[in-house]
Amino acid sequence: MLFTEPTFLFVFLPVLLALYFVPWARHRNLLLAVASVVFYASGGGAFTWLMLASIALNYGAALAIDRARGTAAARRLLALTVGANLLSLATFKYAAFLTLNVNALLRAFGAAPVPVPAIVLPIGISFFTFHAISYVVDVYRRDATAQKSPVHAALYLLLFPQLIAGPIIRYRDLADQLARRIVTLDDFAYGVRRFIVGLSKKVLIANVVAGPADAMFSMPLAELSPAHAWLDIVCYTLQIYFDFSGYSDMAIGLGRMFGFRFPENFRWPYIASSVQGFWRRWHISLSTWFRDYLYIPLGGNRVSAARRYVNLVVVFFLCGLWHGASWNFVIWGLWHGTFLVIERITSNRGDRGARRETHVSALSASSAVRSGVVAWPIWPHVYTMIVVMIGWVFFRADTLPGAIAFLKALAGATVAAPTPYTVWWYLTPELWLALAAGAIGSTPWVPAIAERMSARPAGAGWSFSLLSSATLMALLGLSIMSVAARTYNPFIYFRF
Repeated sequence: MLFTEPTFLFVFLPVLLALYFVPWARHRNLLLAVASVVFYASGGGAFTWLMLASIALNYGAALAIDRARGTAAARRLLALTVGANLLSLATFKYAAFLTLNVNALLRAFGAAPVPVPAIVLPIGISFFTFHAISYVVDVYRRDATAQKSPVHAALYLLLFPQLIAGPIIRYRDLADQLARRIVTLDDFAYGVRRFIVGLSKKVLIANVVAGPADAMFSMPLAELSPAHAWLDIVCYTLQIYFDFSGYSDMAIGLGRMFGFRFPENFRWPYIASSVQGFWRRWHISLSTWFRDYLYIPLGGNRVSAARRYVNLVVVFFLCGLWHGASWNFVIWGLWHGTFLVIERITSNRGDRGARRETHVSALSASSAVRSGVVAWPIWPHVYTMIVVMIGWVFFRADTLPGAIAFLKALAGATVAAPTPYTVWWYLTPELWLALAAGAIGSTPWVPAIAERMSARPAGAGWSFSLLSSATLMALLGLSIMSVAARTYNPFIYFRF
């Protein structure tokens, strides 16, 4: 079930909200847990049992680890539990990929290949596996106490707004909210606004640029001109950001409607002026997960410079592999890891740039506009976007030869054959509008202006509130019409 489906928008969500907020409603966590199972089962089918088994395993393991704190038994239990989670992930996500690579080696030595297993990937397995691992590790580290209520533990692991594609939320950040939370009218209104913004990002920008992006990535490589390639990668760069950040906005908004406060997952990554700054802003919940549960245990910044560089590359190798069982994803991860190392080596420019960007992100949007600090140096920004966009080629291409051919077209190193589908054929008024909206929406200027307008005197502030509400209603209406008119278009991160 997608957040953009009429079934979700007009049946599942309204019915759940009605049941949740009726005055005599009790056991609201149980209601949310059951609704989350229904939500997952609508797309996950029989794999719902796998998710429920994962919940039971990690619930029981966390209790056992909590009881055995500080002993060798706790370490063994942790190792077994993390191993079981990773084994499940590896079996469903990487078995075929590993078999294909083993077969390549067997053929090289003249041996017969082994059959490639045909395994269906359970939806969202990477996300709920990482949630489970962080839960048991936090209990072992004494960053959290094991949840004794099976309903609360289950709800943390399968809460439907973030179940399929994140954000990856730490148990310690949600534990108190599971036990007690209050939904105010302001919270609910904020949740609705955030959901509408996310829905608009997905259906009015991401889905519009997705059509040309998919069509041009599917073109015969002989017909792919540099103009096609650049338009294609610009479309995909906007698509993946507005698709995933739109989902995160909807998840945060839905969570707030039910009283949960989820962490932000994006902070304007396309305004970064370094690759390190980009990763402080892009998919924050995943990058911090790898930092806290892999990079720091490997030594973090406490080890020698050479070891830190190796650890960074290892982390991003695994980050790429987490996204998909393909060498393209591995290369994408190594590409980013390599530039992170280069930035650290070359005069620590990446560290200074990232610290400066962290300071900027801590400012309010309006104060950032007033002080002019969002006017980034142009060349570092251009460098960062080129690195990111080249990386997206490996992320999007179906094969490694296809990615290399696409990069040659970007560089103008090929001569394209004639095609009736010229670049101007794709540049419809709708696409021009989506590209313009995407370029503006990738920066903090709109919320900055909105914040400044809302801070005006009472009369002007009331007028702006009315205008803001009308704009949101218009976006919602346009989004619903777009949902009704367009074909099925799932979120990109659902396949991870």
